[in-house]
Amino acid sequence: QVQLAESGGGLVQPGGSLRLSCAASGTIFSARAMGWFRQAPGKQRELVATIARGYSTGYTDSVKGRFTISRDNAKNTLYLQMNSLKPEDTAVYYCNFAAATMIVSWGQGTQVTVSS
Repeated sequence: QVQLAESGGGLVQPGGSLRLSCAASGTIFSARAMGWFRQAPGKQRELVATIARGYSTGYTDSVKGRFTISRDNAKNTLYLQMNSLKPEDTAVYYCNFAAATMIVSWGQGTQVTVSS
């Protein structure tokens, strides 16, 4: 069973940056598309960025041009570089497999709070 552990969140002012990391156990990490998800208070969890095993990426419109997803298959680690953060980016961020049929147990996530 793959286990996921997110880190790197925190409190940042609007316009600031954060880099999230996701450490994955198990050997299938490098063979699968991965994604970053987020869940704001009172809202459903949403997929914000994906990266295929071939490194092609995709983003939801609200984060395009500001967030960059990357992966290091040798380290079984997924990253999310977040720039120009906005208050509406405030949420708990999670990583998981991008395909709905591959989703495994969610980690604890990492809290991102954007506030002045």
